[in-house]
Amino acid sequence: MFVLSILLVIAAVVMFFVARGGENRGLKIGAGAALTAGLFAGIASMVYVVSAYEVGVPVAFGKVGTPMTSGMHVKSPFTNVTTFSTRPVDLNLSDKDVVEVRSVQGGVMYAELTVKWAVTPSKAVELYKLAGSEDAIQQRLVYPDSREIVRNVFARYTSEQGYASDREKINTEIGRLIKERLAPRGIDVTTVNLRNVKPSDRLQDQIDRKIQQQQATERATEAARTATAEAERRRIEAEGIARANKILSNSLTDKVLLNQCIDAYKEAAAKNPVYAVPCGGGSGNPLIVDGSKR
Repeated sequence: MFVLSILLVIAAVVMFFVARGGENRGLKIGAGAALTAGLFAGIASMVYVVSAYEVGVPVAFGKVGTPMTSGMHVKSPFTNVTTFSTRPVDLNLSDKDVVEVRSVQGGVMYAELTVKWAVTPSKAVELYKLAGSEDAIQQRLVYPDSREIVRNVFARYTSEQGYASDREKINTEIGRLIKERLAPRGIDVTTVNLRNVKPSDRLQDQIDRKIQQQQATERATEAARTATAEAERRRIEAEGIARANKILSNSLTDKVLLNQCIDAYKEAAAKNPVYAVPCGGGSGNPLIVDGSKR
């Protein structure tokens, strides 16, 4: 724009002198218009507007200036301004960018995650020196550092912890480490979301075999527990029967048997005439014969 203004001013001066020598009114008007356009172009080259949610980094003759916030700024015509958006940007590590990780046991898994980051306006100059552009920030800083941290974190956990039991813990640790790594560089990481962890085909086969072994072990353990419980039940039942028989044997004295015989004789005699061997007679048990059944 500044070069255009210079050219317009030069054109205006040339047309003015040509018109002055030939008294050409049209050239004088053209010279005035060119001069006016040149002045406007010169003024425009010294004004720069930074849009909302952006920060500008001015560079003049290789020297980086202070960051420009949103609004209108006056600058040198020789100053170039590089802008960075301060809105959050999503880095999706999935599909072709999925992160291949290995557990502490060597199992291969594939982690998919999203890193939401934004430029810190006060550190736009440092980011410009490190990357140079907004796209370069993601490709040179956020992308490689995030992948490196994801691999390092998963390498401290077992395969089972990685794809199942400790995913929340791993997600929290990854987010904390990425924030600590990128914050000093002027990158504010707001969210890290570990969306999915998929075992490799080989690891999945190992997981399936382990599950089958665990199920078989659980079935065998349950069968052994049931058999042990049944044997214990039978032992207790046998001990109970033995104790009952022992108690009964100890309680059946001659006097008790005589009393039971007398009671039985009385009960039978009350209903029908009976003939009985006297209770306690002889060496055997008393015999009671119902007289009604002949």
